[in-house]
Amino acid sequence: MARTRKPVVEVRRSQRRRRTVSAYREGERVVVLIPDRFSRAEETEWVARMLARLAAREERIRPTDHELLGRANKLIARYLADHAAQVVPASVRWVTNQNGRWGSCTPDDGTIRISHRIQEMPDWVIDYVLLHELTHLVVPSHNAAFWELVSRYPKAERARGYLEGISAATGLVLADD
Repeated sequence: MARTRKPVVEVRRSQRRRRTVSAYREGERVVVLIPDRFSRAEETEWVARMLARLAAREERIRPTDHELLGRANKLIARYLADHAAQVVPASVRWVTNQNGRWGSCTPDDGTIRISHRIQEMPDWVIDYVLLHELTHLVVPSHNAAFWELVSRYPKAERARGYLEGISAATGLVLADD
Protein backbone atom coordinates (compact mmCIF):
# COMPACT_ATOMS: atom_id res chain seq x y z
CA MET A 1 0.00 0.00 0.00
CA ALA A 2 1.71 3.16 -1.14
CA ARG A 3 1.49 6.35 0.84
CA THR A 4 -0.30 8.97 -1.17
CA ARG A 5 0.09 11.88 1.25
CA LYS A 6 3.32 13.80 1.32
CA PRO A 7 4.88 13.24 4.76
CA VAL A 8 5.65 16.08 7.15
CA VAL A 9 9.43 16.45 7.09
CA GLU A 10 11.53 17.89 9.89
CA VAL A 11 15.13 18.69 9.00
CA ARG A 12 17.56 18.68 11.91
CA ARG A 13 20.94 20.27 11.31
CA SER A 14 23.94 19.26 13.39
CA GLN A 15 27.30 21.00 13.74
CA ARG A 16 28.85 17.69 14.81
CA ARG A 17 27.59 15.83 11.75
CA ARG A 18 30.18 16.12 8.96
CA ARG A 19 29.15 14.03 5.95
CA THR A 20 26.44 11.58 6.87
CA VAL A 21 22.75 12.04 6.26
CA SER A 22 20.08 9.83 7.79
CA ALA A 23 16.31 9.69 8.06
CA TYR A 24 13.76 7.92 10.19
CA ARG A 25 10.06 8.03 11.02
CA GLU A 26 8.88 9.62 14.22
CA GLY A 27 5.16 8.95 14.24
CA GLU A 28 3.71 10.47 11.07
CA ARG A 29 6.71 12.75 10.61
CA VAL A 30 9.99 12.00 8.81
CA VAL A 31 13.11 13.36 10.51
CA VAL A 32 16.11 13.99 8.24
CA LEU A 33 19.46 14.59 9.93
CA ILE A 34 22.00 16.60 7.91
CA PRO A 35 25.27 18.45 8.52
CA ASP A 36 24.81 22.10 9.50
CA ARG A 37 27.08 23.26 6.66
CA PHE A 38 24.69 22.04 3.91
CA SER A 39 23.27 24.75 1.67
CA ARG A 40 19.49 24.98 1.14
CA ALA A 41 19.94 23.34 -2.28
CA GLU A 42 21.89 20.44 -0.74
CA GLU A 43 19.24 20.16 1.98
CA THR A 44 16.47 19.94 -0.63
CA GLU A 45 18.41 17.35 -2.64
CA TRP A 46 19.17 15.20 0.41
CA VAL A 47 15.65 15.38 1.80
CA ALA A 48 14.29 14.09 -1.52
CA ARG A 49 16.92 11.30 -1.60
CA MET A 50 16.24 10.24 1.96
CA LEU A 51 12.46 10.24 1.49
CA ALA A 52 12.91 7.98 -1.54
CA ARG A 53 15.25 5.64 0.39
CA LEU A 54 12.92 5.49 3.38
CA ALA A 55 9.92 4.75 1.16
CA ALA A 56 11.84 2.01 -0.68
CA ARG A 57 12.95 0.42 2.60
CA GLU A 58 9.42 0.51 4.01
CA GLU A 59 7.99 -0.97 0.81
CA ARG A 60 10.45 -3.88 1.01
CA ILE A 61 9.46 -4.75 4.57
CA ARG A 62 5.72 -3.95 4.39
CA PRO A 63 3.57 -7.00 3.74
CA THR A 64 1.33 -6.42 0.75
CA ASP A 65 -2.43 -6.80 0.51
CA HIS A 66 -1.81 -9.77 -1.81
CA GLU A 67 0.28 -11.49 0.87
CA LEU A 68 -2.40 -10.72 3.45
CA LEU A 69 -5.07 -12.36 1.28
CA GLY A 70 -2.85 -15.43 0.86
CA ARG A 71 -2.40 -15.61 4.61
CA ALA A 72 -6.20 -15.32 5.04
CA ASN A 73 -6.78 -18.22 2.66
CA LYS A 74 -4.37 -20.41 4.63
CA LEU A 75 -6.18 -19.57 7.87
CA ILE A 76 -9.55 -20.36 6.28
CA ALA A 77 -8.28 -23.75 5.09
CA ARG A 78 -6.81 -24.59 8.47
CA TYR A 79 -9.36 -23.25 10.96
CA LEU A 80 -12.60 -22.56 9.09
CA ALA A 81 -12.64 -25.29 6.43
CA ASP A 82 -16.10 -26.46 7.49
CA HIS A 83 -17.38 -22.94 6.73
CA ALA A 84 -15.32 -22.36 3.57
CA ALA A 85 -18.38 -21.61 1.44
CA GLN A 86 -19.31 -18.75 3.80
CA VAL A 87 -15.79 -17.47 4.32
CA VAL A 88 -14.99 -15.90 0.97
CA PRO A 89 -13.63 -12.43 1.58
CA ALA A 90 -14.16 -9.95 -1.26
CA SER A 91 -11.01 -8.14 -0.15
CA VAL A 92 -8.45 -8.27 2.62
CA ARG A 93 -6.22 -5.24 2.91
CA TRP A 94 -4.02 -3.16 5.16
CA VAL A 95 -5.41 0.25 6.09
CA THR A 96 -3.98 3.28 7.87
CA ASN A 97 -7.22 4.84 9.07
CA GLN A 98 -8.11 2.49 11.93
CA ASN A 99 -7.25 4.13 15.21
CA GLY A 100 -9.64 2.31 17.50
CA ARG A 101 -9.47 -1.24 16.13
CA TRP A 102 -6.90 -3.81 15.10
CA GLY A 103 -9.14 -4.92 12.25
CA SER A 104 -12.68 -4.74 10.93
CA CYS A 105 -15.02 -6.76 8.76
CA THR A 106 -18.14 -5.84 6.83
CA PRO A 107 -19.97 -9.16 6.47
CA ASP A 108 -22.51 -7.69 4.01
CA ASP A 109 -19.87 -7.09 1.34
CA GLY A 110 -17.09 -9.39 2.58
CA THR A 111 -14.45 -6.69 3.05
CA ILE A 112 -11.80 -7.08 5.72
CA ARG A 113 -9.47 -4.29 6.77
CA ILE A 114 -6.47 -4.82 9.03
CA SER A 115 -4.76 -1.92 10.78
CA HIS A 116 -1.23 -1.18 9.60
CA ARG A 117 -0.31 -0.82 13.29
CA ILE A 118 -0.05 -4.59 13.63
CA GLN A 119 2.30 -5.12 10.67
CA GLU A 120 5.35 -5.22 12.93
CA MET A 121 3.72 -7.52 15.50
CA PRO A 122 4.50 -11.25 15.65
CA ASP A 123 2.96 -13.39 12.90
CA TRP A 124 0.80 -15.30 15.38
CA VAL A 125 -0.81 -12.02 16.49
CA ILE A 126 -1.48 -10.95 12.90
CA ASP A 127 -2.96 -14.38 12.21
CA TYR A 128 -5.25 -14.05 15.23
CA VAL A 129 -6.55 -10.62 14.15
CA LEU A 130 -7.06 -11.89 10.62
CA LEU A 131 -8.86 -15.05 11.78
CA HIS A 132 -11.02 -12.95 14.12
CA GLU A 133 -12.16 -10.83 11.18
CA LEU A 134 -12.61 -13.83 8.87
CA THR A 135 -14.82 -15.45 11.51
CA HIS A 136 -17.16 -12.46 11.26
CA LEU A 137 -18.02 -13.67 7.74
CA VAL A 138 -19.57 -16.72 9.44
CA VAL A 139 -20.86 -15.13 12.64
CA PRO A 140 -21.24 -11.33 12.46
CA SER A 141 -21.58 -10.79 16.23
CA HIS A 142 -19.31 -11.61 19.16
CA ASN A 143 -21.57 -14.36 20.52
CA ALA A 144 -20.60 -17.77 21.89
CA ALA A 145 -20.59 -19.38 18.42
CA PHE A 146 -18.18 -16.69 17.20
CA TRP A 147 -15.73 -17.20 20.08
CA GLU A 148 -15.95 -20.98 19.66
CA LEU A 149 -14.75 -20.64 16.06
CA VAL A 150 -12.02 -18.14 16.98
CA SER A 151 -10.79 -20.45 19.75
CA ARG A 152 -9.84 -23.02 17.11
CA TYR A 153 -6.70 -20.92 16.69
CA PRO A 154 -4.33 -22.35 19.30
CA LYS A 155 -2.77 -19.01 20.18
CA ALA A 156 -6.03 -17.05 20.34
CA GLU A 157 -5.92 -16.39 24.08
CA ARG A 158 -2.23 -15.55 23.99
CA ALA A 159 -2.74 -13.12 21.07
CA ARG A 160 -5.66 -11.43 22.84
CA GLY A 161 -3.44 -10.94 25.88
CA TYR A 162 -0.67 -9.54 23.72
CA LEU A 163 -3.04 -7.04 22.10
CA GLU A 164 -4.52 -6.07 25.47
CA GLY A 165 -1.00 -5.45 26.75
CA ILE A 166 -0.15 -3.25 23.76
CA SER A 167 -3.40 -1.35 24.26
CA ALA A 168 -2.66 -0.78 27.93
CA ALA A 169 0.96 0.22 27.33
CA THR A 170 0.09 2.72 24.60
CA GLY A 171 -3.04 4.09 26.26
CA LEU A 172 -5.28 2.91 23.42
CA VAL A 173 -8.79 1.98 24.39
CA LEU A 174 -9.75 -0.88 22.11
CA ALA A 175 -12.73 -3.09 22.65
CA ASP A 176 -14.34 -6.05 20.95
CA ASP A 177 -17.70 -4.81 19.70
